[in-house]
Amino acid sequence: VNMSSTLSQEQLQEIRERFDAYDVDKNGHITSSEISNVLDDVGQSLPGYRIRELVQGLDLDKNGTIEFSEFLKVDATVDNVGNTFKTLLVKKTGITAIGGTSTISSEGTQHSISDQERFAFANYINSSLETDPDCAHILPINPNTGALFQAVADGILLCKLINMSVPETIDERTINKKKLTPFTTQENLNLALNSASAIGCQVVNIGAQDLKEGKPHLVLGLLWQIIKIGLFADIELSRNEALAALLKEGETLEDLMKLSPEELLLRWANFHLQKVGMTISNFSGDIKVGDHPRIQIDMFGKNEKSLERRAENMLEQADRLGCRQFVTAKDVVSGNPKLNLAFVATLFNKYPALTRPEEGDWGEGGEEKTFKNWMNSLGVSPHVHHLYSDIQDALVILQLYDKIKVPVNWDKVNKPPYKAMGGCMKKIENCNYAVELGKTKAGFSLVGIGGEDLYNGVSTLTLALVWQLMSRYTLNVLEDLGHGKVAKDSVIVNWVNNSLTEAGKTSTISSFKDPSISTSLAVLDLIDAIQPNSVNYDLVKGEAQTDEDKLDNAKYAISMARKIGAKIYALPCDLVEVNPKMVMTIFACLMGRGMKKV
Repeated sequence: VNMSSTLSQEQLQEIRERFDAYDVDKNGHITSSEISNVLDDVGQSLPGYRIRELVQGLDLDKNGTIEFSEFLKVDATVDNVGNTFKTLLVKKTGITAIGGTSTISSEGTQHSISDQERFAFANYINSSLETDPDCAHILPINPNTGALFQAVADGILLCKLINMSVPETIDERTINKKKLTPFTTQENLNLALNSASAIGCQVVNIGAQDLKEGKPHLVLGLLWQIIKIGLFADIELSRNEALAALLKEGETLEDLMKLSPEELLLRWANFHLQKVGMTISNFSGDIKVGDHPRIQIDMFGKNEKSLERRAENMLEQADRLGCRQFVTAKDVVSGNPKLNLAFVATLFNKYPALTRPEEGDWGEGGEEKTFKNWMNSLGVSPHVHHLYSDIQDALVILQLYDKIKVPVNWDKVNKPPYKAMGGCMKKIENCNYAVELGKTKAGFSLVGIGGEDLYNGVSTLTLALVWQLMSRYTLNVLEDLGHGKVAKDSVIVNWVNNSLTEAGKTSTISSFKDPSISTSLAVLDLIDAIQPNSVNYDLVKGEAQTDEDKLDNAKYAISMARKIGAKIYALPCDLVEVNPKMVMTIFACLMGRGMKKV
């Protein structure tokens, strides 16, 4: 089994970190002597024969050492050998092991948290929000304790971080900030979780109660997702056209757009490092030597033999640039991939040092971004950075079929890595299967759409399929209303109008194309009907004649919908422009919330 094809890039990075902790001489494999040294370090010495048994049990190609591909299998095992490695490695790398604390965890489940990440995230939050008066009651957070996990309990901090990463995701007017009660705290956490989901965070296994209780592994995981989205926001061509300077000879912009933010960041680092005869291949082992940051004001410490002192010299220069965030000298030397990635992303965001080329249009529209965030929130793998290129082999599309309860025969699916010869045909075969499922099993309207259209990223045809997947997913929450059948538009419209009438509201909608929806008044009235007295009408522009007033109402409406627990992926502009597709999802999600189905 190719384990790497079933793991996300972030999971692979974490496993690589564990592998590197054993691989003392950094030659790409683990030997018996290295295992013996590690065990001695943590006071868990084993007889030589027992160590040889461990290696033999994991050495698949029987060459006497354990390579990373073999270690991937070790990491996935739950037998005594695998557990021995994991338990001892926790002691080696400064990772804290905690018992199963999530309500969805099996009894006895072990989770681990990185003390380095806890320390780094606490300091990042302290520096980023130190002047925000709404966070004065929890800042500064002591990075040496578990205070970070309690700091998210009322939801305010999370809402603020989400807006830092993706500005204006949450309307500040909807955050409960004073005289908090258990109910208003719950509202804040609903708002934070649903907003995090809307920007592409996976929160499927995280509940408000988990955050109230400060469950460490869940809090750290959510914080990293939010911070990472903000760090990577400008590391894409649609936001930063100067990245076109990273094109290599013979490449096209389409090739560059297929790279993930991590790959673009690595290419950017090497673009500058090559000027001084250096390159790196990753953000763990290659970073930890402390040589890479040649963007320095003073090169005095570059020949320092002590890795930790050299790293500290580098960070002192980074501090002059205002970029000393996320890592300590020890973090650099130990090669923490997440924190090193965050550090280099900070350097890029402040000092990209790239020449902007001629103007071009390489971005994604709002609809594409909405679909991309929806996919990522469901935990698809690989993570979708660029809508068309990242679904080119249909693996993400097929995972979405599973999400909407359309069975996929995975034995028929070609999985990576694809061979250079024939890889194109394998991907097209997957795309053909995806279209076939849509037509024969899901009942989608896919007239004129073929597998090659998905493979080639034909935007209108690809979006037609993706939209129907998202629509079906949204409507699945309403299945019970039709005895297992998907609710139709007319059912939702009638429910909306009946709910408004029963609550004494005067607004109504005739369809999802009704021009009156542009004021968002019907949405706000429906929210107030579902949860009485939740909408502060003093903040609502009653006339809403101008586009500015309409957008103001729409921002408030979207955040209020998420605050009462509706999982909204649409944007405020969808309401202002009355985009019928996205308007339908808003009312469907509110109906689901009103019927207690979500």
